[in-house]
Order: sequence, then C-alpha cells, then structure tokens
Amino acid sequence: MHIRPVTANDVPVLLGLVKRYWEFEDIPGYDPARLSPQLAWLFSQSHLGSAWIAFADDQPAGYLIGVYVFSLEHAGLTAEIDEFFVLPAHRARGIGSALLQAAETAFIAAGCTNVSLQLAHSNDSARRFYRRNGYAERSGYELLDKMLD
Repeated sequence: MHIRPVTANDVPVLLGLVKRYWEFEDIPGYDPARLSPQLAWLFSQSHLGSAWIAFADDQPAGYLIGVYVFSLEHAGLTAEIDEFFVLPAHRARGIGSALLQAAETAFIAAGCTNVSLQLAHSNDSARRFYRRNGYAERSGYELLDKMLD
C-alpha cells in the first residue's frame, strides 16, 4: 500500500475512483467534463483543501478529499472530509485508516482545530469505522443544506 497527496496530474485517475464512489452512494450527476476542472482548481489552491490517493499493488484503491472552512465557533480553520472512499475489494486492509491518518496529520499541520464529515444514515459499516477512529455524532445537531443557483 502506498498513499500520497493528489496533484492536478492525478485528476484522470481520481475521476475513476470518484465515479465508483458516486455509484456506491447513489450520488447523481457524475460528469467528468464538469468535475475535472473543479478538481484541478482545488489541487492548485492549497488553501481550499487537499486530497490523498491510496494505491495497492500499484492500482488506485481509494481516496480522501478534505476541504478547509473558517469557523468562529471552533476558533479557526476547520476541515471537512468532503469525499472518502476505498474500493470494496480493498477494504479491511488498513487503507481507509491510513488515508484518514494522512489527512488528519495534514489538517493539524494546516492549523485546523477540528474535522467533520457527512455520513449516510444507512452506512453503518462506515459509522463503525469512524467511531473506531475517534469520530462521534455531534449531539443536538444535524446537517441541513440547500443548493444555490
């Protein structure tokens, strides 16, 4: 297993993993022509976030994208795990934990005070994984969102 930061040159490889993740989570709208420039922009602007890709046997096995947000409540920069996926054939081999550790180390180095993420209500295996890694539901809160035109 090998994990490294993603660069703009990795966008074509990353798009294959993103496609698999969006299919897994039933996220509509996968369009590589639309996503490719967005990923390239993210990776050219380090203040926006970072990403890591995992390889097993020299093949892409998973990725994690983290973005940065300022939070007055949390007294500074916070990180949000925007996307995190390990291919099913590579799960339970430590790849997810290694990706998470790489991201958390970078978040701390960037000065982040906390990290958060969204999780599907039905994704119990991911919930168990996150709990093993110190994550918990934020009591009294739920995520609401609205798409902007």
